[in-house]
Amino acid sequence: MTRQGRAKKEKPPFEPGLIPAPGELLVWRDGQHFDRFQDLDCVLCTKPTPLRSHSGEAAHKACAEGWIAANPVEACLGRFASDLAPKPKSKG
Repeated sequence: MTRQGRAKKEKPPFEPGLIPAPGELLVWRDGQHFDRFQDLDCVLCTKPTPLRSHSGEAAHKACAEGWIAANPVEACLGRFASDLAPKPKSKG
């Protein structure tokens, strides 16, 4: 039996931030980049990884940074991006 009137809590959208310039590092600090339950093969090097991109692709951070450097035109489409910058905490 389920309780009526209780809505399931949904996660806020996992939005990508800026795409780093070729040679710069991705900022993946959000915990949603890490799947602690399952390693999948990286879409770029095919070795297992618990890391996920914003779109859910399994990818090592270093592999994604290398792909951005090697494919700067396609990188603009946002396949791999950094996290959104956290909002500054207000004082008071």
